Amino acid sequence: MKDTEYGKEICVKGWVRTHRSSKAVDFIALNDGSTIKNVQIVVDPATVDAEMLKQITTGACIGVEGILVESPAQGQASEIQCKNIVIYGLCGSDYPMQKKGQSFEYMRQYAHLRLRTNTFGAVMRIRHNMAMAIHTYFHEHGFYYFHSPLITASDCEGAGNMFQVTTKNLYDLKKDENGKIIYDDDFFGEQTSLTVSGQLEGELGATALGAIYTFGPTFRAENSNTPRHLAEFWMVEPEVAFLDQEELMSLEEDFIKYCVRWALDNCKDDLEFLNKMIDKTLIARLEGVLKETFVRLSYTDGIRILQEAIKAGKKFEFPCEWGDDLASEHERYLVEEYFKKPVIMTDYPSSFKSFYMKQNEPTDNGGSIGYRGVVAPGPTMQGTDVLFPQIGEIIGGSVREESYDKLMAEIERRNMDMTHLWWYLDTRKYGSCPHGGFGLGFERLILFVTGMQNIRDVIPFPRTPKNAEF
Repeated sequence: MKDTEYGKEICVKGWVRTHRSSKAVDFIALNDGSTIKNVQIVVDPATVDAEMLKQITTGACIGVEGILVESPAQGQASEIQCKNIVIYGLCGSDYPMQKKGQSFEYMRQYAHLRLRTNTFGAVMRIRHNMAMAIHTYFHEHGFYYFHSPLITASDCEGAGNMFQVTTKNLYDLKKDENGKIIYDDDFFGEQTSLTVSGQLEGELGATALGAIYTFGPTFRAENSNTPRHLAEFWMVEPEVAFLDQEELMSLEEDFIKYCVRWALDNCKDDLEFLNKMIDKTLIARLEGVLKETFVRLSYTDGIRILQEAIKAGKKFEFPCEWGDDLASEHERYLVEEYFKKPVIMTDYPSSFKSFYMKQNEPTDNGGSIGYRGVVAPGPTMQGTDVLFPQIGEIIGGSVREESYDKLMAEIERRNMDMTHLWWYLDTRKYGSCPHGGFGLGFERLILFVTGMQNIRDVIPFPRTPKNAEF
């Protein structure tokens, strides 16, 4: 529908946002979900059945035939003078999304209906655009879309918090003499689970195709009820052969700026609505990301900054000694208060990072030499995590250890069972190459781009502990 088609008879269909009546005229705000902006329908009550008009309430689905005219009211260029109304579906007074000012917590009870609201319509349209931005970026930069399996016998992260997949009767499990479940009669003949990450398979793709990315659902059986965690979420995981640490950080920064720029260019109306209704600093914060060069900061220097802040009176809930895994409050302090711009943190202690990360050059006293020559008191790995305002970690990345001997030494040091990862080790035995990549939690990107505060509100149907409805 174009505003220049004034005087033309058109037909529009959608759902009623509001219906206001007066003696002279009725105003119906109609929306079909394609935009945040409603179409105003002007109805002369004398031209339609009064009882039918009375039934058209918020949430009802209708079709309207009428004349497109220039609107005399502010805030809209056009409106439709109604000639005929067709009711497709009425909506009673018990419609849960009818009232204004409902909390997001309330609306999660009605995830099947909340999508019709202005806020969730805006969020879902932005979610679509971010998916398009991701595919477009990688296609334009020579990456191949690589499909990693959702069902796996291996645990990429080594955390063990995985959802099991089985066809066995859970009330009659066959066990050995030690009480362990025997899976030889199960569908796959072994214990299998839903994947926590496609990274390891992605590394195989990178050693064959040069540059790949995966983009699909992942699953974590963590009993977490924070605003930043889901049991089912989407991950974007590029992997590139012959990539060093400096190049990896440049890729992370360029990629995320591309996505933010795409949102500003393609989601203007929805962002303006969210900026007005949800977070009045949203657009300024997005524009700020594009203007700033991300800080590249070693973990060791980050700890020093945090400890200096503590000496100056800053209070943190969690400790931050060298060797501690940084909490969200530490990450946000560095990004929001100290640097006031995104930070890429590098060279984390090996004690809390994954086995596959490349280790930095060791020093004689047991420390290590990391990015830009920063000397750490202990062994470190070439991690490259991107920290964002309000979110904390939005990207987790690293250079991978390509040496078979070094990788095996780390596996043995951790006493890891590699029975199901023999194929992964083969990549280090047969034509190994330097490579690296990162993982972006898609919902955390949507949180940042929309200004929403809870990750359950940026995915259509959130999966969390005790909640698998819809």
